[in-house]
Amino acid sequence: MKFSKFLLVLFSFTLILTNSYSIEPDVFVQSTVNRASNILSKNISKDDKINELKAIAKETVDIRGVGFYSLGPVRKTLDENQKIKYSELFESYFLKSFSSRLAEYTNPEIEVQGKEVLNKNYTIVNSLLIGTTDRPEVKIDWRIYTKNPDNPLIRDLIIEGLSLARTQKEEFSSILNSNDGDINILFKTLEEFSNK
Repeated sequence: MKFSKFLLVLFSFTLILTNSYSIEPDVFVQSTVNRASNILSKNISKDDKINELKAIAKETVDIRGVGFYSLGPVRKTLDENQKIKYSELFESYFLKSFSSRLAEYTNPEIEVQGKEVLNKNYTIVNSLLIGTTDRPEVKIDWRIYTKNPDNPLIRDLIIEGLSLARTQKEEFSSILNSNDGDINILFKTLEEFSNK
């Protein structure tokens, strides 16, 4: 009986600990954009900024998930070696594309305004890129994968209603459709972009 009571106390303590360490998606997004903003405002070279932004992306974005979503139904036709190769190529492609675009900004200010829990796996976090004299304000929604509440991950950005993941999926689909579904052509395209 004492052992059962001990287990109950231990289980309750574990639950409290787990809940205290889980990260709310809106706090996660605000923390992520603050980190990126700090890098962009540093007086360092563009290459150094890109490397630091890549490190943040590796921690906060579900790059593998985004990659296989972008591939669409073709992913089901790949063998294990092709999946591994694609994951590696997509990660290099994604990190270069993401970091080099973001590095063009100087100290972007993003304000998290709210969130909408879709289900236990997904929450949409609403934010606004504050406008300046050089650029208008931009509405950005973040699709956050929350299956593991201790490790939320970004799955998509919806900028003024346009999903970047869906746009990527359409681009890859167009490349494959133009080349009789040859996955090696897509591999080559990703490799060439990453090596530019």
